Amino acid sequence: MMAVSPTVLTERKDSRKIYALLSLYMFAYFGAQAMSISLLSNWLKSSLGLTGEQTGIVFAANFIAALISQPLYGFISDKVGYRRHVLLFLALMVGACGFFFIWVYEPLLKSNLMLGAALGGAYIGLTFAAGSFALESFTDRVGRKYGFEYSRVRMWGSLGFACAAFFSGSLFNIDPHINFFIASATAVVLLGALAFVRIGTSPDEVSASSSLKVRDAFEVLRLPKFWGFMVLILGVTNLYLVFDQQFPVYYASQFPTEQMGREMFGRLNSAQIFVEAGMFFIAPFIVNFVGIKRGLLLASGIMIIRITGSGLVTGPVLISCMKMLHSIELPILAVAIFRYIAAHFESRVSSTIYLVGVSFGHSLGLAILSQPVGKAYDLIGFQHTYLVIGLGALVCWAASIFTLARDPAKTPASAVPAAPPAGTADTPGDVTP
Repeated sequence: MMAVSPTVLTERKDSRKIYALLSLYMFAYFGAQAMSISLLSNWLKSSLGLTGEQTGIVFAANFIAALISQPLYGFISDKVGYRRHVLLFLALMVGACGFFFIWVYEPLLKSNLMLGAALGGAYIGLTFAAGSFALESFTDRVGRKYGFEYSRVRMWGSLGFACAAFFSGSLFNIDPHINFFIASATAVVLLGALAFVRIGTSPDEVSASSSLKVRDAFEVLRLPKFWGFMVLILGVTNLYLVFDQQFPVYYASQFPTEQMGREMFGRLNSAQIFVEAGMFFIAPFIVNFVGIKRGLLLASGIMIIRITGSGLVTGPVLISCMKMLHSIELPILAVAIFRYIAAHFESRVSSTIYLVGVSFGHSLGLAILSQPVGKAYDLIGFQHTYLVIGLGALVCWAASIFTLARDPAKTPASAVPAAPPAGTADTPGDVTP
């Protein structure tokens, strides 16, 4: 048997340790997100008494704030490279959740909607709407360095969200403030995990990140491939997200009482995300099989089926089936997006591409669409609005067939995370051959 060098053993140990710590961070972070904002539309409408249009204004403010912060997150993430600054900031912001929602956000929304929406947008945008993209981009970068798939870490984020979502509806019915305090408490886990993360960097890596200039980030906007990619992001995925914003409200309306609907949505959301976690594990194999471009088209096609299906079917069972489609498309989309960025763009601006293209693009669309779509819910109802959204998404999906770049003849090494050293476990119990 060939002896394994001490260097290789150290690399394996470091890879396992960083994988485990980032997975724990993901679990706690997305658990806090589920507790604090998964039932945000219900809280705004049921607890605070806002109309559909007013709720749309609040969501629009959230994404305007995210719109502003995402390019900064992208550039800063590329500039700091493997350093933990962004993750530390997110942990501290999560810790402030309970205080902010209960003693700042809620009173302001009741007394001054626009000011409350603006401050709430700044907090939610920085902490969750844009923050989650920054965390995912950091994880993808580290995963490519240490030889584990981004999706295998993101899987634990889904599990954290699912565990929190299972209880969020029931706790919400007791008192929404409980949810916000639990979200704050997860900061202890976030800071604890971060304290042990140590990522080695070479002089070349430090030089590459430190030399990045603002003009390098702006060069991205001159690339035809970037705008071809944006047809799918600004079109299909944006419309899907605006559809999903107030979906919990529509889902709750399918039940005899709103309280029962909220509780059932929490349980459905939990079940959906458990399935989603499993899909994150196998999504890389699906994208490898169908290709990067087809993976993007497959995931966005499933999105369109869910949007239009929700406008055509009625009743808790069939609406629940539509919701479960999210567990299939999201992992495929997430893996395909990171593969697409790695295959077609410079690695040193990968975070900028992701935060400006995907995250900023989403926020731009949502900031524009949230209020008019909210008004449409009030005027023509959820189902008819869903059919209009679905038609718009279908048009953008067809256009993206021609605007997305073809897969490279040979996938660059940066497009696929390096294989871990023999015997390195990507996840507990998973030994890579």
